[in-house]
Amino acid sequence: MSLVELIAQADERALAASGLACLDRCVPLLGGDDEVLRPLWGSLADTGDWTEGLEKARAALACADPGAAVEDQAAELARRMLDAAPAECTGAGVRVWADACSVASLQIHRLLDPAADASSVDSRREGSTEGMPPLVAAELRRQVAVLELLTAHGAAGLRGALETSTEGRRVLRAVVSRRARGRG
Repeated sequence: MSLVELIAQADERALAASGLACLDRCVPLLGGDDEVLRPLWGSLADTGDWTEGLEKARAALACADPGAAVEDQAAELARRMLDAAPAECTGAGVRVWADACSVASLQIHRLLDPAADASSVDSRREGSTEGMPPLVAAELRRQVAVLELLTAHGAAGLRGALETSTEGRRVLRAVVSRRARGRG
């Protein structure tokens, strides 16, 4: 099943987790630490307040220092994901946000992948994976994995979704660090 189909069929919790996971993987571009979005994950597990967690995350990530032009573009996309997060993770707004986060995260990974990729992000989300650069391919796999975990296991899938997101965040942090060393 394509990523577009998974998003179309997901419930509100899966959509909120999908959007949050995309944002979480991109936190290194915003200068955030690994725990900055933890309260939002807790709210999806019914142990916290989404609105309060979102306000705290926005305050903590208010100042980004991404570096060079490519990271500037990528950081701007990540900033838009954070800014567009709905105040309540219910209703049609969460579906729109999750979909936009999916696109933005794939675009970020495409910007940061040294392999050229002329294909559109939309075609990748619809299942066209031939010749996909490794960083983009890994991000697409993570997005699919998060939605599949939550669709199959509901709230019990949140731990696996967080682990998948953490792995992706480490990869992106390493890519950003490597690029910074190459400039330095």
